Amino acid sequence: MKRKVWRVCVFFLLASSLLLVLGPHLLDYGAESKVEEKRRRSPALKNVNAPFWDYNKLKNATPRQERPVTRSRSKTHIYVHATWRTGSSFLGELFNQHPDVFYLYEPMWQVWQALYPGDARSLQGGVRDMMSALFRCDFSALRLYMGTRNLSIYSVFGWKTNKVICSEPLCAHYRKCDVQLVDEQVCAKCPPKNLADLERECRKYPVVVIKDVRIVDLEALLPLIRDPELNLHVLQLFRDPRAVHCSRLVSKHALLKESIQILRTRRHQGTLGISLGRKATKRADLYVGNAIELICDHWHKDMGFVKDAPAWVKSRYAFVRYEDLALGAAEELRRLYRFANLRSSQALEEFAFNMTHGEKYSLKKPFLISSRDAKESMFAWRNGLSVAQISLVEQRCGQVMRSLGYQNVIVGEG
Repeated sequence: MKRKVWRVCVFFLLASSLLLVLGPHLLDYGAESKVEEKRRRSPALKNVNAPFWDYNKLKNATPRQERPVTRSRSKTHIYVHATWRTGSSFLGELFNQHPDVFYLYEPMWQVWQALYPGDARSLQGGVRDMMSALFRCDFSALRLYMGTRNLSIYSVFGWKTNKVICSEPLCAHYRKCDVQLVDEQVCAKCPPKNLADLERECRKYPVVVIKDVRIVDLEALLPLIRDPELNLHVLQLFRDPRAVHCSRLVSKHALLKESIQILRTRRHQGTLGISLGRKATKRADLYVGNAIELICDHWHKDMGFVKDAPAWVKSRYAFVRYEDLALGAAEELRRLYRFANLRSSQALEEFAFNMTHGEKYSLKKPFLISSRDAKESMFAWRNGLSVAQISLVEQRCGQVMRSLGYQNVIVGEG
């Protein structure tokens, strides 16, 4: 009897030990089975390449877009966040024309020139500091990069097309309230003024807009967005990567130094750029071709940053596609002006319409701000790129293109 009881005790003891050992594994297996079942049934999990950025949904959900324009005592500062050959000069010109805007065209060009060949990511700190000073109408920061004490308005990059510099009271040739392009040759006749005069004009305007292409990561602007005294809002411009690549190839020699600085960021990360094939032997072609992939990578990173950003960051962010701006200039203009706390006008909307309904478009003058055929400019890449080049961009920028609503013509959507 005692032996039988002993055997029963031993049996229960062994069974309990076995359950303690195998129990967690059985529970884990059950949990994994449920997860796998959900993965099998869920199309979102099954399609790992599904877009994480719905362009139309986010565009319509931008918190500030439908807010009525209200004037406050604090100034509004807008940074137009773009990259080369996206149509940013045209977008910037729409702000340059507004009578309530003090506009600066790519002032951080000085930083990149002075610190060449520094990589794009490492230069972001200096660019951000320069931007902070300029938004506060402090132009003394230019002395750090120009190496001269005798600075004037001629030291400001793009001054010959700046409406404030070329208009009264700094110059008698134009009036800021008149909506029209500035003739560089006319503006060149303006009398020289020192930077103190420009700073005084800057302080008069309720809105200061800076358009530049030398911030590669949107997240780098977070300290400025967080600054309550600055009241900074970011407007990001996107464009079909195939059109960007086509335009960059046309102006490849002018963009050679910038392309090198972008690619140095990739080398700093310890990775290599894409290969363009055996025929691409010229250095400029190689650099420009490699840069487009990195540009798409930065766009992808920006999208992820905005998607996960807190509400107070999203309320200070808006974006626009060049194609939407080109096809619906007046409507998009009103939306972007509202975001910038500006009022539109019939003259400004007619200007935007005329700038996008020119007689023709030419790739031979990529840096000229002029009236163009918007539809022709949107699809010039179809004739400007080879099948192999189009395929290459679609492969390397596929996820960004899908997220922004650009359809492939060579590579399958997958």
